[in-house]
Formats: sequence, C-alpha cells, structure tokens
Amino acid sequence: MAVGIFDSGLGGLTVLDAVEKRLPDVPFVYLGDNAHAPYGVRDADDVYELTTRGVERLWAAGCDLVILACNTASAAALRRMQESWVPRDKRVLGVFVPLIEALTEREWGDNSPPREVQVKHVALFATPATVSSRAFQRELAFRAIGVDVEAQSCGGVVDAIEEGDMILAEALVRSHVDALKRKMPNPQAAILGCTHYPLMQNIFQDALGPDVQVYSQPNLVAESLADYLTRRPEMLGEGTAKQFLTTGDPKRVSARATQFLRREITFEQA
Repeated sequence: MAVGIFDSGLGGLTVLDAVEKRLPDVPFVYLGDNAHAPYGVRDADDVYELTTRGVERLWAAGCDLVILACNTASAAALRRMQESWVPRDKRVLGVFVPLIEALTEREWGDNSPPREVQVKHVALFATPATVSSRAFQRELAFRAIGVDVEAQSCGGVVDAIEEGDMILAEALVRSHVDALKRKMPNPQAAILGCTHYPLMQNIFQDALGPDVQVYSQPNLVAESLADYLTRRPEMLGEGTAKQFLTTGDPKRVSARATQFLRREITFEQA
C-alpha cells in the first residue's frame, strides 16, 4: 500500500513530512535524485528523462501512485508523462494543482469554467526551469481569469539549501524578493513554487511584508493526497516498507536529510 514521493533532491522531504503526518498509516517510499540535483537549471528533455527514470524506480518498489514533489519535474515533465507514458494502472501526480486550487478557492476536481477570483496580483517564486515552462500560468488559466502573475527565477536558492548554507539562502531569498517587487510592487499573494522554499517561508514572508499571503505546498498537497486516496483507494500500491532512496551518496544525503527534518533519516542506494 506504499505511495512514492519523488524529488530531485531534498526539497520533497517537506512534502513527505506533511503527508506522513496526514496519513500515518500509509508507508511512503521517498526517492531523491541527488546525483543529478538541482533540476531547476536543466532543460525540459533532461528533466523528463531523469523524472521518468526515478518514477520507474518507485514503481519497482511497489508504488503504483507517485507524487512528483518537485515543481520543476511537475512543470517540465508531468503533462508529457501523463499524456504518453504513464500506464493505465499507474498514476503520477504533481504539486502545482493543489496550490492553484487553494489560491483560486476551488475544490478538488472542480472542472467548471475559469472565473474571476479575489486575488489579482500574484508573485511566483520558482526555479529557472519552472519559470521558463510557464506551467503555473497555464494551470492557473484553466481555473481563473484576470490574474496577473509576475514570476521570479530564484537562482542559487536550492543549491544553498542543499548545501546547508542557510545564511546564503536567506540573502538570496531577500535579493529575489527585492527583484520581484521592482516588477510588481504590491503583490496580494506569493506562491512558493519549489518544495525547498517552505524551509525559507518565514524569510519570504518577512521580505514580502505582512499583507502578502504566502502559499506553500506541503500541507496543501497532503490534504489533496488524502482526498485522492479516499476516492481512489485502489491506487495504494503493493509495497509495504517505508524507504528512503537516493541516487547520490547515502551517507551524505542521510546527514543532510536529518538536518532538514530534525529527525534521523537513513537513505539507501537507489
């Protein structure tokens, strides 16, 4: 009954932490493609190849349902995977849609036409690859009209977080927020479009100011997954063991992950 969680590195652990708390009886298999992180500077074909390889590894671990806890993979690879690659008996879901549904105040599965929403000016902070894909704007357009989105490519933030250099990460976040506000001085809401960024949510909020509502993904994804599994319990795979897998150095990744979640995490070689 395992569910797979895939990320390019450690950022997806923020999603894993939230879904484990929401669904304590479900074993999760986490795969971090740390050997190839970060994805945010790669082109779409490269991201697609790496993501499909990771998803296949999770299927082999007994996970019929895989969550791409990586915005870059969700933006650059998911639609292509769903349209032409994922078998009928498997599911691969991304992390964009729950975020957009919260922003537009639409319930899960609401397929009504796009409509006016209260929030008109949205700041999007994401990796270069996610920004260039325009996937967020495309998914938003399916659900809302009249929303101005200003995207800020946050180069360097993921690398700093993965290396544990939170002082550098904070400096970069503040710099990227300043750059965004030069283009959109008064955003009403901000989207943290990378699963690493919740670790810096307080910094984003402080830099943006108290009047900006900051949307972060982990808890939203957890609620959406719980709802999905209630409706589709057959998608719980055959796997029963909780695992942490990495394409990188398990010892090094385990140490970083333990710092990330503030509890001991032991990775195995994927």
